[in-house]
Amino acid sequence: MRKNTIQIKDLSIGYTGKNKQHFVAKHIDATIYSGQLTCLLGANGVGKSTLLRTLSGFQSKLGGTIELLAKEITSYSHSELANVLSVVLTDKPDIYNMTVEEMVGLGRCPYTNFWGSLSATDQIIINDSMQLVNIMPIAGRTIQTLSDGERQKTMIAKALAQDTPIIFLDEPTAFLDFPSKVEVMQLLHRLSREMGKTIFLSTHDVELALQIADNIWLMEKEQGITVGAPEELALDGTLQRFFGYKGIFFDENLGLFRVDNECADVISLTGEGVRYNMARKALIRVGIGVSAQGSSSVSVRVDDDCYLVTSVNCPCTKASSIDGLIDGVRKHLTHK
Repeated sequence: MRKNTIQIKDLSIGYTGKNKQHFVAKHIDATIYSGQLTCLLGANGVGKSTLLRTLSGFQSKLGGTIELLAKEITSYSHSELANVLSVVLTDKPDIYNMTVEEMVGLGRCPYTNFWGSLSATDQIIINDSMQLVNIMPIAGRTIQTLSDGERQKTMIAKALAQDTPIIFLDEPTAFLDFPSKVEVMQLLHRLSREMGKTIFLSTHDVELALQIADNIWLMEKEQGITVGAPEELALDGTLQRFFGYKGIFFDENLGLFRVDNECADVISLTGEGVRYNMARKALIRVGIGVSAQGSSSVSVRVDDDCYLVTSVNCPCTKASSIDGLIDGVRKHLTHK
């Protein structure tokens, strides 16, 4: 069962200058639960990193309370906090001649003696952490030889080796190619479920967050923070309002965003299945609107192996490819 791990009440974040306080956000009230992946979304400059630093104890809050495991964050000593919370930052570690295993081993620092000696138990935890993120085959490689994805998984393994119930990550998918982004997000989701971790991260990868996260935090300068499951935020119109910039449309059927291209013409499209969906997508991409009502003078029927384009003033065109479909539709539109 999920547990209330982090409770935020009337939180104000920002910076203290010489003469006054500069507020980035005020009156934040929210809860983060164990066993869930929670993603923080927002525009550049809205204060996502400031919020993460404040929740991590790296930066002082300007008001309100932050309770970690039912205890105010300011009541923790540095050593106590290191046993509760681990943080993975977006910065690439500028480290040479240190192996992956040694880097992951640094996660055991809160538990080692003055000399940093690792016990047999520490080594088991290190190996388990590397195994969880599937980096055992590269344990002996040095950090500077890793790809961005391998480096990010190494830092996640280090956080796991720290063995804390809470993990914060700042843009963990930055600098990664798309397959690596998916892999890292799925990994974090799996760790939250299987290990009961409380995982909270900021990201600009909206599509991945909407598909993988259990909860979404939408951070805005004026409205503050809106919290909810992705599906709930879609149903109540919050996502469309939050991301509804010109040319961006929230597709309620898919539960994802798509580019809303301007369409000068509209045709009738009938069919079903993947070929129909891809034909629809391709036509909209090139500025040809699609209707299923059959009222257009140009119509396309999607069959199992071809696309049939018909109109009153032009002979039927049979196309076997998407490019052929687009060319055929354009030809019929010029003769309609």
